[in-house]
Amino acid sequence: MYKLLDLFHSDPNLIVEYLYRVYNRIYRVEEKVKAFITLRPLEEIIAEAEYLIKRYADGRNHPRLFGIAVAVKDNISTKGIRTTCGSRMLENYVPPYDATVITRLKSEGAIIIGKTNMDEFAMGSTTETSAFFVTRNPWDLSRSPGGSSGGSAAALAAGEVTVALGSDTGGSVRNPSSFTATFGLKPTYGLVSRYGLIAYGSSLDQIGPMARNTDDLAMLLNVIAGHDPKDSTSLPTKVGDIREEMYDLFHREPRLKIAIAKDLFEYSDDVVRNETYKAVDKLCSYHECEEIEIPYAKQCVAAYYIISMAEASSNLARYDGVRYGLRIEVENKSWIETYREVRTKGFGYEVKKRIALGAYVLSMGYRDMYYLKALRFRRMLKETFNKIFSKYNAILSPTTPILPPRIGEFLEDPIKMYYADLNTVIANLIGGPALSLPVGFYNNLPIGLQIMTNYMDEATAFYISKSLEEALKLRDFIVDV
Repeated sequence: MYKLLDLFHSDPNLIVEYLYRVYNRIYRVEEKVKAFITLRPLEEIIAEAEYLIKRYADGRNHPRLFGIAVAVKDNISTKGIRTTCGSRMLENYVPPYDATVITRLKSEGAIIIGKTNMDEFAMGSTTETSAFFVTRNPWDLSRSPGGSSGGSAAALAAGEVTVALGSDTGGSVRNPSSFTATFGLKPTYGLVSRYGLIAYGSSLDQIGPMARNTDDLAMLLNVIAGHDPKDSTSLPTKVGDIREEMYDLFHREPRLKIAIAKDLFEYSDDVVRNETYKAVDKLCSYHECEEIEIPYAKQCVAAYYIISMAEASSNLARYDGVRYGLRIEVENKSWIETYREVRTKGFGYEVKKRIALGAYVLSMGYRDMYYLKALRFRRMLKETFNKIFSKYNAILSPTTPILPPRIGEFLEDPIKMYYADLNTVIANLIGGPALSLPVGFYNNLPIGLQIMTNYMDEATAFYISKSLEEALKLRDFIVDV
């Protein structure tokens, strides 16, 4: 992205040529990959670019993302651009406002080219529960790109866009990043505004940047991070230049104390474990490393799904066909009949299942047994990880314990899908940052490493990512689909 920005600063008219190239690439590969639910017309994009060029014709004060094409996950509100959440319930919904992250992207000269496919309401790990179509992994079209931000990851890997936004509730940015050899970050909870993000699990959701290298990832985070008075969960702290902090660490090369999550490696498939350990060995030749056991690792998945499904059942109650969502003919129908028909037609199987389970764990007699117990577990987990991060600068693990699954594999075995989130849900439960980067391949299938750091310490995660990126030369992959 930085080479592009240098070109655009020297000759802004190159932005138009760049956008033509972007769309030519999309026209060539999109039918195979199917990353976009909504793609804006090229003439509309060119008109926006020409306005941008005129606005900064004096050559001074170019914005940070001047002319850069960005893809946005389809659960982030975009004024005037359809936002479906991958669901029939919102198939024709066009928001009247922009999410805060979109406002910030536009203010820095970014051009939103379209909305990417996703698991319906972000509920899934393969982008197969979308109501519209299945997105395929550019590295192997018979396999999933992961989810729920699979459309954004696939668009990056296929070279259809320069950077992208996803959202991460239990690994939905990091999982597809791992499966597509891209870079993805779940930021500290509250660092990036959720205003305009259509909610799944409100205490877990975070919008996250996605890119093909560490620098672009850090730049995108710089643009979208910061306090937002429209979001009551937004952190009231001033955010500095995170990329600059990363480079300060990178040039000083401080020796870190890094924890290796031994059990998360052991739970992983052999090929995943072997490739990620090679990357760990590179780090441990310089930094001080120590193996640790992650406390209650397997219980984290159960707690995550109890909390996320409970919050989903509450958040999705608004889609009743009257206030929000699908509209049907209501004449001569009772309220119960209308409500039932709207939700039956509007929601897919996975969403219905999670709403039902969420309602169950919140119901009289089971709330204490499941939901409150999960909340107490979450608080204990947070306190435990505070102690771990008082000793270590980072915790490393495979991002996902498996290789990219074949299309249909997880639908046949949903328990396998849930346990694929084993390594990623921890960061959402404790609210800390976690970054996934590509570290190797097996039979041309990407494998990712996850870096978890302490609350508000994204800079250290970027420093480790940048160090590995330089050592392994695993970056800026574009697959020839």
